[in-house]
Amino acid sequence: MIFSSITFLLLMMPLTLLGYRAMPSRARLPFLFCASLFFYGWGNPLWLLLLGFSLLLNYFGALLMVRGEKKRRSVLALLIALNLLPLLIFKYAGLFRDTWNQLTGLSWNFPTPPLPAGISFFTFQAMSYLLDVWRGESRVQRQFLVFGVYLSLFPQLVAGPIVRYTDLEEQLLRHPRPAWSEMRSGLFRFSVGLAKKVLLADSMGRFWGQVNRDFSSAGTLGAWLGLLAFSFQIFFDFSGYSDMALGLGECLGFRFPENFRRPYMARSLTDFWRRWHMTLTGWFREYVYFPLGGSRRGRVRRDLNVLIVWALTGLWHGAGWHFVLWGLYFAFLLILEKRFLLGHAFYERIPGILRQAGTFFLVFLGWGLFSGFGRPLFEALLGLYGAASPEAKLLCISYVPMLLICGLFSFVPLPDRLRVKPGLSTAVCLLLLLLSLAAITAEGYAPFVYFQF
Repeated sequence: MIFSSITFLLLMMPLTLLGYRAMPSRARLPFLFCASLFFYGWGNPLWLLLLGFSLLLNYFGALLMVRGEKKRRSVLALLIALNLLPLLIFKYAGLFRDTWNQLTGLSWNFPTPPLPAGISFFTFQAMSYLLDVWRGESRVQRQFLVFGVYLSLFPQLVAGPIVRYTDLEEQLLRHPRPAWSEMRSGLFRFSVGLAKKVLLADSMGRFWGQVNRDFSSAGTLGAWLGLLAFSFQIFFDFSGYSDMALGLGECLGFRFPENFRRPYMARSLTDFWRRWHMTLTGWFREYVYFPLGGSRRGRVRRDLNVLIVWALTGLWHGAGWHFVLWGLYFAFLLILEKRFLLGHAFYERIPGILRQAGTFFLVFLGWGLFSGFGRPLFEALLGLYGAASPEAKLLCISYVPMLLICGLFSFVPLPDRLRVKPGLSTAVCLLLLLLSLAAITAEGYAPFVYFQF
């Protein structure tokens, strides 16, 4: 089930939010746990077996680890390996098979199972819990229901934000009845996220989908505007999901960490990655970069650590070597930026708008690598297929107004979160919900881009 489906919007969301609020205190967590399992199992009930494996493994594994005294490190290593095993089977087995066949010339073949939604997100969330318990930064949770809700909480289960247990522990233990003001505020944010997804991201996705069918026909104009559309699509799609997740969490009385902070306003790549998918960036910084030594062991070691982290970040995003190339692309740029630009007076004297434009251009090229279209796309960007066919020109012209609207919300300084009076927020919320429902009815709903991760 996805947030932008009619079933969720008109049935599950109102029933879950009102049911949770109406429940007595002792029944709220069991109700929320069941609702979360129902939400995840709706698309494929077999996925519940994987989620159940993760729940049982990490709940009992953490209890065993804290009792293990001298063997705690060995238990932790085993638990991390068992957490990563489903990722290797469901997500990366096909990549390793195809790579092995290409390197050896063999035709080793075996079927790969469909990728369960959000497997990378709840796996990383579970591992953060284990690592925090092992480091003594979090208490082990002995109530299975509390831990179960933490790992399966449906607003952020399949696409984040990735939430550390320490951020939710007190909220899970208290789980007070959400106030109507919280629900009104949460629904407003949810409606904004839904509109970003349905009205902006999906529109840009349709344009990009028509462009990437044939780059020789799209030509230079289509390639540049199409990749710009993809840049907007992936931002509004993922930040829209995050807004919906945070809004639903607020309706239930939970506060999740922010995941986006106007990333296309960044004036350096370092700043961009402090604004984009902040919980994933924070996860790799906390559990990979710092344990490797961070920047404490000299410049060369720091650069090596950056390369390792970004290679893993790229691989996390998908089972394809172009994702690794995308990660290494940013790793090299970040290393160069830290060495030769940041902190130097000449760079600070460059007008902010030029630094912002330069940063976005580098990110824009990075999305070209991320898209997986590789050589045909970059040949079109370089003009090797000509300007554009007459049909492609008409297509581009028809999408210019929506591109300008997306550019307005991406590049023009606006508050991170709109704050309006209660009466007006209700009206805006209803308007955005109605417009989104109309768009879903007319065009159907599209899966979230990050569901593949």
